[in-house]
Amino acid sequence: MPVFPRISLKPDVIEHLKSVFLNNEVLETVGLQEAECRFQNLLSCLSHPPSYTCVRASTQLVPLEEIRCQLEEELKKQQMCGLPPEDVSIQILTHPKISDVLLLPVDGPRPVKQLTSEVVVGAQCGSAVLRGAHVFAPGIIACPKFMKVGDVVSVFSDLEGRCTRGATSFQGNKVFVGNGVAEMDRSSIFCTDEPARGIGVRMVEPLYRSPSFDGVLPSLVFLQNLPSVVVGHVLGPRPGERILDMCAAPGGKTCHIAALMGDQGDVVALDRIRNKIDKITENAQMFHLRSIRAYCFNSIEAVSSDPAQNSEGPPFPPESFDRILLDAPCSGLGQRPNMANTWTLKEICSYQPLQRKLFHAAVQLLKKGGVLVYSTCTVTLAENEEQVAWALQTFPCLTLQPQEPHIGAEGMLGAGLSPRQLRLLQRFSPELSWDHTQTAAASPGSADSDTIGFFIAKFLKN
Repeated sequence: MPVFPRISLKPDVIEHLKSVFLNNEVLETVGLQEAECRFQNLLSCLSHPPSYTCVRASTQLVPLEEIRCQLEEELKKQQMCGLPPEDVSIQILTHPKISDVLLLPVDGPRPVKQLTSEVVVGAQCGSAVLRGAHVFAPGIIACPKFMKVGDVVSVFSDLEGRCTRGATSFQGNKVFVGNGVAEMDRSSIFCTDEPARGIGVRMVEPLYRSPSFDGVLPSLVFLQNLPSVVVGHVLGPRPGERILDMCAAPGGKTCHIAALMGDQGDVVALDRIRNKIDKITENAQMFHLRSIRAYCFNSIEAVSSDPAQNSEGPPFPPESFDRILLDAPCSGLGQRPNMANTWTLKEICSYQPLQRKLFHAAVQLLKKGGVLVYSTCTVTLAENEEQVAWALQTFPCLTLQPQEPHIGAEGMLGAGLSPRQLRLLQRFSPELSWDHTQTAAASPGSADSDTIGFFIAKFLKN
């Protein structure tokens, strides 16, 4: 049974999503009752964490089994700091189909008793706690008037963003995420000239127990949602190729691409925000990857009007790249756990034009015979299957290609695509298996279905 209420969305956003998931093609195929069930499952599962934490391993540096053993030792040390020895248990599984993935079952929901002393955190912070994080000071909105270091407190997530910063209590819409020990007193959090930094509450009894990876084997493991790892494999980079990651920050997929190439070739990463470029560079250095070059640049303008231009950086001449990843900016409605989203319907629907501008640039920059992978972390038709239908009609040179690995579901009905085209797409749809994953013991197979919502399409330019 669900532990948390369904994701909190604005009423017109819910109605819009309902019209998407109960579109005519879906209703004709599965019927009203099944379509309605899937939609309600979606709203429920989005507020809950996936049943596995996924870690991408740097197998280009160290064999997977060696990384697994090192990670097990590190996480045992971490758990022994806060638990009695008999409670220390670490299970790390390899993925049956993906050679650089480790899976850690999430333990939860657990029977944790709520305390009278309450700390309230923002919804984003609360979601991070559900995936194994401690509470960092900037995320704390309210705490007891006399809270001091060492106090044991219950942590609640403010679902609607209505708690006043610095309050001593909050009676609004909130959900319990676990218990922890205060690492700061109240004055250190709210009564300082500079914003408080560091861990404010160390979680010792989270409702969902998942390891904290802060500072754990930083050059060997990288926390990444399973579908995001799949994207790199679907792109299929090869040594010696020139590859473009158009919307690269924070660089997880960029680094994965370089690793899959054995760091042999040229990986160009673009993002329009300067401090995000610094993060990409930092990640590349952390993983000892030298093939990555990151530039602060708007990918929409990445095509040079001068075909003779031969500079290393953007803009680039047409047909400059062997493979392109367009992991597009999107409404992000597939992210989990996400207990509340305050975006308006206008904001939710604003991404399609931007994605199409990026698509135009991508097709121009791709060599003939090259591969373009388009992906999002959202669940709407407009940003996923409808974009594929538009791309196939707009660019006759593009054809859909099979994906390997293909561990998600096929594309969603409603955009007029043929059954064959839908089978070539990969949509990670946690709502399809939500009832099963909530009642059955977790298994590596369920890790493929109980994920964030995600979409992948692979094209070949003829």
